[in-house]
Amino acid sequence: MITIAALLGGLSVRSVDVAEGWASTPVNVAIFRRNSLWTHEGWQYVSYYNAEGHIMLGKRRLGTREWILSDTGYNGNVSDAHNVISMAVDGDGYIHVAFDHHDDSLHYCRSIAPGSLELGPMETMVGYNEIDVTYPEFYSMPDGGLLFVYRSGGSGHGDMVINRYSPADRKWTNVQDVLIDGEVRRSAYWQLCVDAKGTIHLSWVWRETMDVETNHDLCYARSLDGGVTWENSKGERYQLPITQETAEVAWPVSQGCDLINQTSMTADSEGHPFIVTYWRDGDSDTPRYRIVWNDGEVWRQSVVPGSDTPFQLGRGGEVPVSRPQLVVDDGRAIMIFRSAARGNRVTIASTKDIRKGKWTLHDITGYSVHSWEPTLDSELWRQYGRLHILVQDCGPDADTPASMIKVLEVS
Repeated sequence: MITIAALLGGLSVRSVDVAEGWASTPVNVAIFRRNSLWTHEGWQYVSYYNAEGHIMLGKRRLGTREWILSDTGYNGNVSDAHNVISMAVDGDGYIHVAFDHHDDSLHYCRSIAPGSLELGPMETMVGYNEIDVTYPEFYSMPDGGLLFVYRSGGSGHGDMVINRYSPADRKWTNVQDVLIDGEVRRSAYWQLCVDAKGTIHLSWVWRETMDVETNHDLCYARSLDGGVTWENSKGERYQLPITQETAEVAWPVSQGCDLINQTSMTADSEGHPFIVTYWRDGDSDTPRYRIVWNDGEVWRQSVVPGSDTPFQLGRGGEVPVSRPQLVVDDGRAIMIFRSAARGNRVTIASTKDIRKGKWTLHDITGYSVHSWEPTLDSELWRQYGRLHILVQDCGPDADTPASMIKVLEVS
């Protein structure tokens, strides 16, 4: 297994072309794609919108450069970057895909056979609460099953729903209709991960209206039983659904501090949660990358370099930094991002000890990726400690032509 310690010894990057994809919006490379890449039994799978907005699936043997690509026959509204493709492979090898959602009815289908790139007809999952779907996400569970998480309702008045897929009977069941309740006054924008023991870690910010400037407070919950019951970081059980009044605040952040939503989180081998995001302090005009983590007793924060440009969310124009991705390993950490101050290249920030906060920055592309945000093959990292990142130069405007989608293999 390649560990972060090995990566920090000296980075090398191999770039593998996939194919050209839609690039006028970041719909192929929005950070809330869960997932763009997925490795199962030696095969790496990819999904993307091509230049015509057709949904494409592909696979390759790990270590090779040749992709087998297939047009699924499905399309999406690629002009709206919310309408991402989320993909997963269950323990039996079936591909699951959800796509083209921004307050839309559920669009979900799965492959006709294990390892097949041919998708079957559109299906429901549980048959209800599937009308106003946004931000669909898949996560793997230790039994080979999957979680499916999405927002039901709109920005500022949405609820979090969780379904679970059983590989034994190949069916979905509802776990939570309303896990986080915005009480029709606000909504939660979350990030989630499942650790090696199967614990589900969940963090979120509250948003009071459609305005991103009303984001506030970084909150936390975890489940030890597949999403049925939930507790805070001290093991105190929540009465469901979780509301603003009952939520544990991992780190308080006021409205108007440019706290971003929908970043990423992970957990170390001991099950400690790590959340990566950005916001600005009240006396600063520059939002800073930050990692908030729990050491088993208290919540801590580390500021990560990389965001050096003053900006305000919701004021129009290009945001000069991407939302960040994070992997951790025994106190070490790698954060993946892009910044206009570094020429909008793909950049890795790394540290040998997150507690000391000494970070080194490595640009791993020599070219700009403009509006790109990082997504990675989380299953490949979880199983083998190998870091593969999906990259595409996209945007910054509607006239951007199709561009090459690539996988950066970092070693």
